[in-house]
Amino acid sequence: MASLDLNLVSFFNSAMPAQPLGWFKEEIKDVSQLKGLKYRTVGLAADVLLEMGMSVVQLPGGEIQPAMKSGLIDAAEFNNPTSDRDFGMQDVSKFYHLASFHQSQEAFEITFNKRKYESLPQEHQSILRYASEAENSDFYWNNTLRYADDLITLKEKNGVNVFRTPDSVMAAQLDAWDVVIERISKEDPFFAKVVDSQKAYAKKVMGYLLLNQPDYGLAYKHYFG
Repeated sequence: MASLDLNLVSFFNSAMPAQPLGWFKEEIKDVSQLKGLKYRTVGLAADVLLEMGMSVVQLPGGEIQPAMKSGLIDAAEFNNPTSDRDFGMQDVSKFYHLASFHQSQEAFEITFNKRKYESLPQEHQSILRYASEAENSDFYWNNTLRYADDLITLKEKNGVNVFRTPDSVMAAQLDAWDVVIERISKEDPFFAKVVDSQKAYAKKVMGYLLLNQPDYGLAYKHYFG
């Protein structure tokens, strides 16, 4: 924050599950079906999907459903089964694809004026930090359950066909992401520093988790089919 001349203190808060790839007019079985599709997304995801050959349209949340209904866009993503259902996406599409790398690690932050924050007694600073950590956990626990409930509603009450995004699409996203981060890293040393830090963390931590975590899919199939 200081390097950007921002008088702020921020705490990591409310990590979210990976966002779905989104809503389409048909089931996506292969990455080739995405070529030329007019697709709504925002941020770095727009760069990635443009690199994959999609025609990206950046729209605010409230305009997504009307744009798909009118034919302005062919497909769209927003955030999660709850917000997507609230926007009425089930009324303009019956093909919903979960799993994607385009926004796989999103989180909020709680931000304070740095000068004001540092003027507080140490115990009050700690209360704010602990409150953010507590909300981080509460948000994740409550919202994963809410998303799961709304996904069931989309399938059982709204007639939505739910699919897992095929591996060919996600592999293409990774290839596109490599191109995007190489380009931006050459232009922005701070961006490059962040990416290098993320990769170092992921290599170490995911190396442990991938070796240690059991195959939860296997357990799920064992009990629920």
